[in-house]
This record gives sequence, C-alpha cells and structure tokens, in this order.
Amino acid sequence: MPKKRILLVEDEADMTYALTLQLEAIDCEVLSASDGQAGLDMARKEKPDLIILDLMLPKMDGYKICRMLKFDERYKKIPIIMFTARVQDQDKKLGQEVGADAYITKPFDSKALLDKISALLKK
Repeated sequence: MPKKRILLVEDEADMTYALTLQLEAIDCEVLSASDGQAGLDMARKEKPDLIILDLMLPKMDGYKICRMLKFDERYKKIPIIMFTARVQDQDKKLGQEVGADAYITKPFDSKALLDKISALLKK
C-alpha cells in the first residue's frame, strides 16, 4: 500500500522536526512548508492525503488557507487538522466555519494527534 502523504504547514522548525519523526514512524511521507503561501501552493500542487495546518503563520494564516482549500472543489475532500496554540472557543469555532476537520491545541498529546490522523485517513 502506498504511503499516506501528509503536508505539515508549520513555521517552528523544532515542531516540524518532531512531528515529521512521529509521522514517519507511522509510515507516512511528510511534505512541509514553513509559511502560509508556500503551504497553500504545495497543497494545490501535491494534493496530499491530509494537511496539518498551524494557524499563526507568516504570509497567510491557517484560517485563510483552510477556507481557500475547503471552498475549492478540487481540494475540499483533503482532511485538514488545525494545529495551534490558540485555545479560545472562538478560535475553534472559526476553525469549524472555515471547514477544518479537526482542531488540536499545542502543547499536544502525540497519541491524540496520531489517532485523529489515522481516523481521518481511513474515511
């Protein structure tokens, strides 16, 4: 079975590295981008199986990227996990409004994140 391809859009290098190791450990191929515009461009070009999307990014925030992908017929089926330090209910609500499939807050529980990824990839 081909590896699942996950796009990680995260501007913190340490977080990208840690998540990449965890995702590769569950046999996923990881693509990464460190700013919003690069993340959006890569999502459109690569059409990954799932996107893990930070909210606070340089150039374009995660909400805008999510909205642009979810309201486009070609990309709306790609599951998106919002991944952020913002824990306010209004942030989660906005994440749902722009079409995010899940919302995970940092610091995060690795098992919870990996379980969510597995569940979304099986859909």
